[in-house]
Amino acid sequence: MIGLLVVGVVACAGTEAEPESTTTSSIMAVASSTSTTTSTTTPLPYRVLVFHETAGFAHDSIMAGVAAITELGNEGGFTVTASDDSSLFTAPGLAEYDVIVFLNTTGDVLDPGEEQAMEGFIGSGKGFVGVHAATDTEYDWEWYGGLVGAYFAGHPEQQTATVRSTGSRHPAGEGLPESFQRFDEWYNFTAPPGPEVVVLATLDETSYEGGTMGAEHPIVWAQGYDGGRSFYTGMGHTVESYSEPLFRDHLVNGITWAAGEG
Repeated sequence: MIGLLVVGVVACAGTEAEPESTTTSSIMAVASSTSTTTSTTTPLPYRVLVFHETAGFAHDSIMAGVAAITELGNEGGFTVTASDDSSLFTAPGLAEYDVIVFLNTTGDVLDPGEEQAMEGFIGSGKGFVGVHAATDTEYDWEWYGGLVGAYFAGHPEQQTATVRSTGSRHPAGEGLPESFQRFDEWYNFTAPPGPEVVVLATLDETSYEGGTMGAEHPIVWAQGYDGGRSFYTGMGHTVESYSEPLFRDHLVNGITWAAGEG
């Protein structure tokens, strides 16, 4: 029987002004094995890769997000590895994981071979979670555009807005209040996600300045995609987001569903 995995975190601050380096910052999981005579088997926790490479704007909340997801894994029984090194994207490398989180990635971060590995990962039934700037990533990769669901078009200044649950019974949206206010950087998208996508929450554009998508402004959604699962949340720009209980629960629900556990 495999024992519990031990996860450690090294946190450092990024900058808003410059892209992050592509030096890997990893959170390594170390497994310890024990023998047992029992006839029952304890399931392994699912494994999450938090990928945060940036080829454009680098959010200073990335390391706060890495730390938060690691803490949530410790609490919720999933293991976390975090890296900004795209060389992990090979078929054998990704086989180690059940979910890949694109945490505030920006720009063109994967080469064609790495893109192929990612497509194979999802095609094998695995999961994807995009956080905030994941929609500001890989504009020239059509498959990824379908996976993440929409592309970033712009945003007004950071401000408080009202978020409304659509009332969907989708498990990735579990726990979202019917209506709540929060401060973030609210994205407009080049187009709304397609009809195959289940929108879980929208923005009330009358509650803030700068929305361009009308009465049904999508901000959280989920879908089955190319054999796997995809969840996206437009929230998560600020450092403070990752200490908010509501947002942390929101992340856990999305990750859990993407792992096939929901």
